[in-house]
Amino acid sequence: MKTITYSKNIFIPVTDLCKNRCGYCSFRKDIAEARLISRSEAIRLMEEGSLAGCTEALFTLGESPWTVPGFEGILSRAGATDMLDYMVELFELALEHQLLPHTNAGILDEDDLHRIMPYNASMGLMLETTARLAAHEHSPGKDPDLRLNYIALAGRLRIPFTTGILIGIGESWRDRIEALCKIADLHRAFGHIQEVIIQPFDPKPKTAMEGVAGPGMEDICRAVQAARKILPSDVAVQIPPNLADPLPLLDFGASDLGGISPVTVDGINPEKPWPRLEELHKILHGYHLRERLPVYPRFIDLGWHGSKTHELVSRHAGEDGLRAKKYIF
Repeated sequence: MKTITYSKNIFIPVTDLCKNRCGYCSFRKDIAEARLISRSEAIRLMEEGSLAGCTEALFTLGESPWTVPGFEGILSRAGATDMLDYMVELFELALEHQLLPHTNAGILDEDDLHRIMPYNASMGLMLETTARLAAHEHSPGKDPDLRLNYIALAGRLRIPFTTGILIGIGESWRDRIEALCKIADLHRAFGHIQEVIIQPFDPKPKTAMEGVAGPGMEDICRAVQAARKILPSDVAVQIPPNLADPLPLLDFGASDLGGISPVTVDGINPEKPWPRLEELHKILHGYHLRERLPVYPRFIDLGWHGSKTHELVSRHAGEDGLRAKKYIF
């Protein structure tokens, strides 16, 4: 049977303040409502995740929150003076709780990447699209060239990396193909792409695109099939099983289900619950589910994951680089 991988994680929303204003996003908050996760709340999530057998702490934040007027006050109330220092503190707490950090922090400069990469088993940034769309009209960080350059920088730094495309936000079929080809080119140049997510747009209430229909299953299957044909064979195609029926997408070439949490909701799509692992084992007949770490086996062999994660990775990983079998569901 074909092996399908997934990771067990917790979602840690560091801050929902963001300089971008995407037409489909419900995660971002204005300064009056924005929050920064407290140490105590982060520790509670980490404790629950560790007890539930998770290996990944997924740290997510809005892009460049420190550029939004008023963020200094939020940071000060948390007893912090620098956002990157605060994130490092959270990473250290995660490692103490036997959780491997994976960070999606938007576009960072090279100095900031150097500061946080030792603490991360892997990192990520969604390319989303190479098209310039109305959905990103008020989102300077969604400039495709900026995002492609950032993914290339991660490659030069040998950071195991997750990226992906968001389908159904106004892009054309040709745009999707171009985005996948650009990602494939980056992987051929640097060899650092672990997985590419094919994420269907899911309309959210009270957003500019709440009335736009998401893509149908046929469209999602076609995108997965194209990704599998375009991407190098060592790059996994990932699909989120809470946003679409995973079985037909696996049949079209997907091989990974991403992070599934027994503790936290999907912070980007909180109204879409994760399927239970027991259910996935039942419905994915013909496939063998295996838990992995947030860093893929070949990058463990290469030693590309953050230097401070090596000991914990070796503790969690089995001989094949996936989760040690004594922990498998």
